[in-house]
This record gives sequence, structure tokens and C-alpha cells, in this order.
Amino acid sequence: MTIYTSLKSIAIGAVSATALLASVVSADTVTLRGASMFDENHAFTKTMIEFADLVAENYDGDVEFDLRLNGELGVESDYVTFLQQSVAIDYTIMAPSNMATFAPSIPLMDMPFLFRDLDHWDAALSSGVMAPLEAELLEKADIMIIGYTGGGVRNLASAAPIANLDELTGHKMRVMGAPIQAQIFSAIQAAPSAIAYNEVYNAIQTGVIAGFENEAASIQNLKFYEVAPHITLTRHTITVRPIVMSGKSFRNLPEDLQAAVLTAGAEAGAFGRNLESTEDGIKLQEMIDAGQVFVQEFEGRDALLEMVIPVQDAYAEELGATELLNAIRTQ
Repeated sequence: MTIYTSLKSIAIGAVSATALLASVVSADTVTLRGASMFDENHAFTKTMIEFADLVAENYDGDVEFDLRLNGELGVESDYVTFLQQSVAIDYTIMAPSNMATFAPSIPLMDMPFLFRDLDHWDAALSSGVMAPLEAELLEKADIMIIGYTGGGVRNLASAAPIANLDELTGHKMRVMGAPIQAQIFSAIQAAPSAIAYNEVYNAIQTGVIAGFENEAASIQNLKFYEVAPHITLTRHTITVRPIVMSGKSFRNLPEDLQAAVLTAGAEAGAFGRNLESTEDGIKLQEMIDAGQVFVQEFEGRDALLEMVIPVQDAYAEELGATELLNAIRTQ
């Protein structure tokens, strides 16, 4: 039986929904706590709900899912600490760059300009080629990767139009915290800086930065189009978003529930990849149709691909991951 804890306590007379749930949860029920920075319409949230349903299908015992949305438990960088300590969060979906402090090689799987197209991206995530990075994350951070979602195509979003390399040069933009992100965007002449995700809107609004990079779902969900309505189709990243679980939490589960979690993680990842890659273009078109964004191609995108290769190669060599990078490229 699967029991979902409501995100909001809904009063029914003098008895809250939370109290009603407590009355039906037995002492043997396992509670798995999840978190999403987004609302129920975001692909990450839908994927975590699918994960919960799949766990229930594959597990004979009682399991409760306490999924907190809309950044109630902070941002992804906070989630890493919670996962390590098995406090507040047992599972979530997050960008690899947020785990770089503890597992320096992990951002390799989400490096800009790594994947040629969606077919290459899906082949890499389905092949097991990322296993060395999974092992590093588990060893150094005690965080398990149990599946892969993602599939959003990341582009530049800016307050003013950016059409070519001249206009990109010196562009002050937010990037994720992993050093490789700043190195890649520096290589294509932008001026990147790492700013917390929940500060991006205000930073653009006040002129601290002039833009950032992201996929359509997040731009729409968090209304970034209000301050950065110009989308430049650099298509620099097809996102890799691991479904992760606290190693400590996982080890404390019964063996049959562990098996159910691993099966559900892989299947939910496939569900999420299909969902997000399909929704990405739809959400971008919705914003275009609503007059919320103005979209243009980047002139000379092929030049960007050449400019970043030395940076990618040097990064992989520094990590001792040249063989892994080549394996990903040749999928």
C-alpha cells in the first residue's frame, strides 16, 4: 500500500489530513522522504511521483512517501547535505554540479556540449557508461544514483538579445557551481559566475548578471521569462539529472524494499527522460505563444563546439577520466 503525505495540512473539521494519515500508518510502514524545488506540474515532480508508484508496485509492504515541493526544504545544494546525513530527505532529483564539492568528477556527466543529440544522450544514460561516476559519488558522498532523468535542452536566457559570439563576449551570466561550468562558458567568451539558483531572478532584475542558462521547464515554472525574456538556442546541454538516494537511508531499508527502489529508479528514470525531452519543446512553444519569450538561433554555433573541446579534454585529464570521456563521446 502506498500512502502519500499531503504537502499542506487540510483541515477536516477539527482533524487535520496529517492526523488522519497518522492513524492509518502502521508501525511497520516505511517512510521515504522526497523533495523538489518545483511544483506538481514540473517533470521532476512527476518523475518522483512515478518513482513512488513503481516502488509500491514492486514492494509487498507498506510504504509512505512524504514529498515536499516548491523548495520547502531549500535548494539542491541543501539537499546534498540532507542526503549525506539521511536527514529530512531520502531521495530527490538534482543537477550533478550540486554534488561536485563532494565528488569532483560527477559534473562530467552533465558537461556542456557533451552530447551530440537526444539519441546520443539517451544511449549514454542507458548503457552503464556512467558507472565510474556513480561509484565515486557513493564512495565520497554516500549518495546513490538509482536512475537517470533529464532531457531538457539548456539554452541562454538573457535580459537583452544575444545572437552571436560578439554579443556573447563579456556577457555576465549565472552558471551552476561546478568549476567545469565556468570554464566552458569562459572558453566561449562569456563572463560566468556561480550564483545560488534562488538568487538568479533578483540578480538579473538588479543587473548583477545579465542572464543565465536553463531549460524551458524551469524558465516557465519559476517565471524567469519576466526578467530574461530572450532565449538564444545554443543547445549547449541536454540535461542529465540523476535520481539519487541517501546511501544511509538505502542501507536501512529491508532487502525487498531495496530491490524495489532500484527497479523503480531505473524505470522512473526512463519515464522521466521521455517526459522531459517531450515536454521541453512544448513548454518553450507555450512561452512563445504567450509572448513571454523571444527566441533566436545562435549564429555560428559550430564554432562554439570547437572552442570547448580543449577545455573538456583538460578537465577529463585532470580527473583521470579521459577514457570515460571518450567512452561517452563514442556511444
